[in-house]
Amino acid sequence: MREAQRALEAPLFSGLPGDIDVSFEFFPPKSEKMNGTLWRSVETLAPLGPRFASVTYGAGGSTRERTHQQVVRIQSEAGIPAAAHLTCVEATREQVDEVARHYWEEGIRHIVALRGDPPDGQSRYAPYPGGYANAAELIAGLKNVADFEISVAAYPETHPDSPDRQADLDNLKAKFDAGATRAITQFFFDPQCFFDFRDRAVAAGIEGEIVPGIMPVLSFAAVQRMSGLCGTAIPSWMEGLFDGLDDRPEARQLVSATIAAELCRRLYAGGVRQFHFYTLNRAELSYAICHMLGLRPRIES
Repeated sequence: MREAQRALEAPLFSGLPGDIDVSFEFFPPKSEKMNGTLWRSVETLAPLGPRFASVTYGAGGSTRERTHQQVVRIQSEAGIPAAAHLTCVEATREQVDEVARHYWEEGIRHIVALRGDPPDGQSRYAPYPGGYANAAELIAGLKNVADFEISVAAYPETHPDSPDRQADLDNLKAKFDAGATRAITQFFFDPQCFFDFRDRAVAAGIEGEIVPGIMPVLSFAAVQRMSGLCGTAIPSWMEGLFDGLDDRPEARQLVSATIAAELCRRLYAGGVRQFHFYTLNRAELSYAICHMLGLRPRIES
């Protein structure tokens, strides 16, 4: 509760020194128009000097080539250290290793290693024949390919497939023991949930970074769907804030930025200095939140 008390007592975004590190997640575009949106977002956020930018990877390699193209381009053209998502889904160990070797040859040194979601049409995850069974196995395999920096996923509210939160925490520790550098959490809306999870992780002997994943709400209906899939609790008050804004996108963005910025402020008051933003390829909300946290451009735009 000390973190919550400090958050309540702290002035609203007053005099924050910008002493934070940020990273951003993008997804590979499906069309030229979406490609333009992505690159405007990259160009908007690059001056903030992110630690890295990651690019997601579709189930079964459905976006493999587009992911690869964007990862390489972000690093070579935008000058941001890039991280590529890799999953265990619908690929043999040899296929995954080959993708990883290709990234290393292209100068990509950071992988976001994930078990992955079940492919379309499957309700539960099952290891692919000859593939990596889980994220811990994937990490060990990647470390045999090259000395990658590896980020992994963490679930403050427990992964939907885990039998209980202790099993989920044991799985996270196994990923660190296999060679992970940091864990990036699934998005959440309750800062105390993150603080409790971080404390439990430390108590379990996890020494690596636990970085909160922040997702500004672009659409309340969309966040309801995503929350249902990943087990994130939606506060009872949130729906009322977005009610009536379906046809008012600019007002909706203001509400979304306010909610996400207040979450970040409370996390900052609790000692958090690293943030990972799920941008959904829209830069302005993430940029505004970073600005309110005191972060200013570090490089020329």
